[in-house]
Amino acid sequence: MCGIIGYIGKENATPILIDGLKRLEYRGYDSAGIALLHGGELAVKRSVGKLINLEQLVEREHLDGSLGIGHTRWATHGKPSEQNAHPHRSGNLVLVHNGIIENFLSLKHRLETEGYRFSSETDTEVIAHLLESYMKKGLSLREALRAADSDLRGSYAVAAICVSEPDVIVTTRSGCPLVIGKNGKGSFLASDVTPLLAHTRNVVFLEDGDIGILTSSDISVIGSDAQIVNRASVTIDWDADAAEKGGYPDFMLKEIHEQPQVIMDTLRGRFNYETGEADLPDLSMTAQELIEARRIWIVACGTSWHSGLVGKYLFEEMIRKPVQVDIGSEFRYREPMIQKDDLFIAISQSGETADTLAAAREAKKRGARVLSIVNVVGSTLARESDGVIYTRCGPEISVASTKAFTGQVMALYLLALHVGRVREVLSAEEGRWWLDQYTALPGRVEAVLKQEADIVRIAEQYYSKNNFLYLGRGINYPIALEGALKLKEISYIHAEGYAAGEMKHGPIALVDEDMPVVVLAPRDRLYEKTVNNLMEVRARSAPVIAFGFEGDQELSRVSEVVVPIPEVHPLLTPILFAVGLQLLAYHIAVFRGLDVDRPRNLAKSVTVE
Repeated sequence: MCGIIGYIGKENATPILIDGLKRLEYRGYDSAGIALLHGGELAVKRSVGKLINLEQLVEREHLDGSLGIGHTRWATHGKPSEQNAHPHRSGNLVLVHNGIIENFLSLKHRLETEGYRFSSETDTEVIAHLLESYMKKGLSLREALRAADSDLRGSYAVAAICVSEPDVIVTTRSGCPLVIGKNGKGSFLASDVTPLLAHTRNVVFLEDGDIGILTSSDISVIGSDAQIVNRASVTIDWDADAAEKGGYPDFMLKEIHEQPQVIMDTLRGRFNYETGEADLPDLSMTAQELIEARRIWIVACGTSWHSGLVGKYLFEEMIRKPVQVDIGSEFRYREPMIQKDDLFIAISQSGETADTLAAAREAKKRGARVLSIVNVVGSTLARESDGVIYTRCGPEISVASTKAFTGQVMALYLLALHVGRVREVLSAEEGRWWLDQYTALPGRVEAVLKQEADIVRIAEQYYSKNNFLYLGRGINYPIALEGALKLKEISYIHAEGYAAGEMKHGPIALVDEDMPVVVLAPRDRLYEKTVNNLMEVRARSAPVIAFGFEGDQELSRVSEVVVPIPEVHPLLTPILFAVGLQLLAYHIAVFRGLDVDRPRNLAKSVTVE
């Protein structure tokens, strides 16, 4: 979750940039840097670690200037290092970037043939060289950014400055947020409003395809049609706590909406499109060890256990390997038949979950190779594992997990691809196909988030109910469990998730007109069976809330309401359904007047038994 800050005006930019970066620290980072333009010279300073390192570096060198950009980076494409930290430079221009450039390899090859040399492992440097290549053809910085926009594939936010245009900052976005604003002393840009509130309460949120032009006295926006557009200014009136929420009323809603970015961050720098492979440098396991693994075990607790269940369906279908999934507190108190050379996957957002830690230690003692999927760098679980996949979700503040779940599932998708290619059950062509599907997920999650207004209306209709039933089949059975858990956690409504085929084995006795039933019904090989379960529910007068693919008219005819999601491969439906169910639980809890971020009796991380 990187952060961008920029300033041009009448004051010294250095303290403004440093203060802005401090206000972006909550997004998570491991390196930072700033670039200043003063007296016709560019100065770029970067450092690894805490912001104090950068601050002290800048103070020692007495850097100042009236124009500058800054960046906090959480290593994704390339390890944490001064070399990989932003800003990145090409000739007389420098830029900062958030997001993922999906086609950076092909662009890199193109630029290398033009004579450009790369000094970092990042995809960001591709953008810098690309802009300079267009400026060498006579384009202005703004025109170069527009031209580059047609070359770039992915989601990104970019801010750039150039020696030849010392009175302007140019910025654009596609899928990643950017906000601009001004006061009587200059103009500002940032990834969110938090760093701007010390300077102005009136801001403009850029839209995809916009190019923002910042001068010392004004801001303007050029739309995707190359014409100046009048984006409405928004007045922000928040206290400090609300500012940290990025304008959202609660951390949970903010974190739900951050999930497209989480997917991008978890993917970035972790695949090779040419070979169709996932690149997991911290896995620390050889191809032979993965090939020889007799069995795969996944152990976790709560929401992480549900992501592990998704992993079971995913691995068994994609790589044809048996998977055992256990709850941490159950695994540690039985005699599991885990053996030497088994692959043991421990999943924990915090990396400190007591039962999961104990299970991992037991597995390691029995000779298994332990791989952890965690969000917190340097956590106990990460340190004690043989290998790790970090989910790169940034801090998750709300107790009810949302974006951490999505990050975990994305990590499992990458792991499944990696093992599938190593075991040669997936060809390079199949690997590339899966990578195309993975990198398209952020946009598809955005499409689900756009259904929020309709989900609010559903929540308003059913929030007073005291019982809910969630039904799913196959890989969406764990999502039925997760949807029910979210509703229980934050609304205190009794809810149960079931495999749809199990409904007739007991739960149907509870179904009546006062029991809303949430059905997950993608058009997969089990679609007809799921619809039959739905009809059994309707025959008992229960209201049906269905989640299915866009344009499914049959589902619309047999449900009270349908929430459409983009049509994807059945193995990719869990993330899209989960986001919709998170929104449903959130808005039901809001209508019930509850504190969604701090539900009663729950803690963010269960570090004791």
